[in-house]
Amino acid sequence: MSTITELEKTASQVRRDIVRMVHACQSGHPGGSLGCADFITALYFEVMKHDKSFNMDGKNEDLFFLSNGHISPVWYSVLARSGYFPVAELASFRKIDTRLQGHPTTAEHLPGVRIASGSLGQGLSVALGAAQVKKLNNDNCLVYTLHGDGELQEGQIWEAAMYAAHHKIDNIISTIDLNGQQIDGSTEQVMSLGDIKGKWIAFGWDVLEMNGNNMQNVIDTINIAKQHTGKGKPVLILMKTEMGAGVDFMMGSHKWHGIAPNNEQLASALAQLEESIGDY
Repeated sequence: MSTITELEKTASQVRRDIVRMVHACQSGHPGGSLGCADFITALYFEVMKHDKSFNMDGKNEDLFFLSNGHISPVWYSVLARSGYFPVAELASFRKIDTRLQGHPTTAEHLPGVRIASGSLGQGLSVALGAAQVKKLNNDNCLVYTLHGDGELQEGQIWEAAMYAAHHKIDNIISTIDLNGQQIDGSTEQVMSLGDIKGKWIAFGWDVLEMNGNNMQNVIDTINIAKQHTGKGKPVLILMKTEMGAGVDFMMGSHKWHGIAPNNEQLASALAQLEESIGDY
């Protein structure tokens, strides 16, 4: 068990990893990665039952599927920091013929990655299949997913949402990152998402809300969500975050969805983020 302070320090180190990885190759997606650092840190360091020795089947352990695969920097950092592969390998991010590609893939056999992701809208469908397999195998562990709010503009998400409710897949906890930003602007400008909570409730899901940049609230809400599983409904968490959280000049702007900081911006970002475990 980790304390909230320990988790916050780990999340800060993860944020340092993110800005350094994206800066080093001058490519990647820092904004959403920074915003989700608290959530994914909480999952791997506190919430999930998982095995860093890694077996693709994932029997008798909780599974996580990153649907919005462009925020791979945060996932790679957390996987490395929790022991799935050497932290030093983070320096290979987005380089040719390495395992840490811009979007997670399975061809490189990177421990922790079970599906290729980044083609938005597909992750929930795959995760529901995994959740059903757990039910068939009498495996009581849970499946977790993460999606972007702009991803809700993909029709496959809603097909999967209907499927989950119809089949009463109640061993899944899906989370949507509500940062209000996507590559071309705000979600409100590109395609308004409307009453997101009302839509998911209407689709038959049990819906909770949380502040994804408050570690205590993240832990508390996920624990409540776990109590809602096994009751005949899939569970959804609407997670409010700030794009670029932790780095003041990146916060709240869609411009940092997919660009890298320059040398001066990197220095400014690192000055704002505590180094708690040690840089790679």
